[in-house]
Amino acid sequence: MNGIKSIKKKITPEEYRLLQRLRRRKPCLNPPADKPTWGEYLADRVAAVVGSWRFILIQSAILVLWIFINASIKSERWDPYPFILLNLMLSFQAAYAAPIIMMSQNRQASIDRADAKKRL
Repeated sequence: MNGIKSIKKKITPEEYRLLQRLRRRKPCLNPPADKPTWGEYLADRVAAVVGSWRFILIQSAILVLWIFINASIKSERWDPYPFILLNLMLSFQAAYAAPIIMMSQNRQASIDRADAKKRL
C-alpha cells in the first residue's frame, strides 16, 4: 500500500488515472508462468546438460579413452575393434536423448508462441 502512495506523490493525478485505465484494459502482460511438470523439468535439464560443451568434451574424452584402451591392450579386450559395444551404447544414448531434447524444444516453442500472442 505504501508503494501506491509513493507513486501517487511522483505522478500527476491525470497520469494516475491513465495508469488505472491501462491496468483495466491490459491487467498483466507477463502473467506468472505455469510451473512445469516433473517430466518437462527433467526434459529441460537433460537438454541443458546434453547440449553443453562440458558434456561434449567429457563424452569425447571417454570415447577416445575407450578406443585407446581397447586398441592398445592386447589381452583382456572387452570391446575389440570395430567397437560394437561402444556403438551399441552410443545408439542407446541417441535413442533416448533425441526425443527428450525434442520434448524440451517443443515446450520452449509453445512458451515462445504464448509470449508472441501476448505481445500482439
